[in-house]
Amino acid sequence: MPNRSRGSSRPSRQIVPGAAPGQLRVPKDAPPPVLQVFAYGPDGMVEGRLEAPSEVTALREKWPVVWLDVRGLGDGEVLRRLGELFGLHRLALEDVVNVPQRPKMETYPEHHFLVIQQVDSKDFKDHEQVSLFVGEGFVLTFQEHEGDWFDGVRERIRKGHGLIRKEGADYLTYALLDAAVDSYFPALEDLGEELEAFEDRIMKEASTGLIAEVRDMKRSLLHMRRQAWPQRETVGQFLRAEEDWISHETRTHLRDCYDHAVQVLDLIETHREMASGLLDFHMTVMGQRMNEIMKVLTIMASLFIPLSFMAGLYGMNFDTASPWNLPELSWRFGYPALLGAMGLTAGGMLYYFWRKGWIGKGPEDKSRP
Repeated sequence: MPNRSRGSSRPSRQIVPGAAPGQLRVPKDAPPPVLQVFAYGPDGMVEGRLEAPSEVTALREKWPVVWLDVRGLGDGEVLRRLGELFGLHRLALEDVVNVPQRPKMETYPEHHFLVIQQVDSKDFKDHEQVSLFVGEGFVLTFQEHEGDWFDGVRERIRKGHGLIRKEGADYLTYALLDAAVDSYFPALEDLGEELEAFEDRIMKEASTGLIAEVRDMKRSLLHMRRQAWPQRETVGQFLRAEEDWISHETRTHLRDCYDHAVQVLDLIETHREMASGLLDFHMTVMGQRMNEIMKVLTIMASLFIPLSFMAGLYGMNFDTASPWNLPELSWRFGYPALLGAMGLTAGGMLYYFWRKGWIGKGPEDKSRP
């Protein structure tokens, strides 16, 4: 999916409590709609941009399948006119402009209405809603912005690859659903590589900044799961739709698309477990490093306890005339003898710590499995 310029923020849902249903409140910062059409059949196809919605009528009369792709939701009058031409329900059109919607499928007398989400491989936090109206002989898609994952579908129509020009609107709907579901795989693959890299980074530098990054990634995965779970159900609903114009071949391919949706959910759950494991691993590394620091400080304190006792004992400075004074206080070599005793004490303690394996790798430490 190409990078899109979205402005400062994503349009918010235009809902007024208590308002009449079916009203089109177009977001103020939504771009104006661009109408791109593909009309095709087994023997050929035409492609182009429409200047007015009414131009699609002649194409529907001539070609077996018409795909009208509307990019941008910034003109409510164009949307209303398309609703009249295709017989779209007002409540469904309201959901088109009130983004984001939860992925879903709704059935109306003349068409099905599907809401799906596609993810940007450059930024897995970025999702875009695609609304599809599917009926016999037509597919009408509404996108928030330019840029999507449907270029492969367009190329198949242009070149006549596969079954797409031999089948009807149902197969085109499958192709679009499959492209939206598969858009999660590149993002999840990059995300998995980032999670693996985090493990090495935590080993080198465990810090609060890394915790914030992992938590942010975990929240993004939760958001992806909230989108992917109902999207799987949307594919399943379309697969089970009881319509004569949905062919057996299309249902076979929809089962494969449903399997991809299940795989997406499995990957999201796996990555969420990895992110949770990284948080635990980070705490373990931090605890291990703290234990190493405490061990060093404890060893230093243990070394100085007897030395402090000896220095304090000989530093009381009693009167040398008293018979109860330490004889070393008046001895010529008392001070160097005390320093030597303190050095031997510290060296003996370090040797004992080494033998126990508390510092370095002593004999007892090497014998452990």
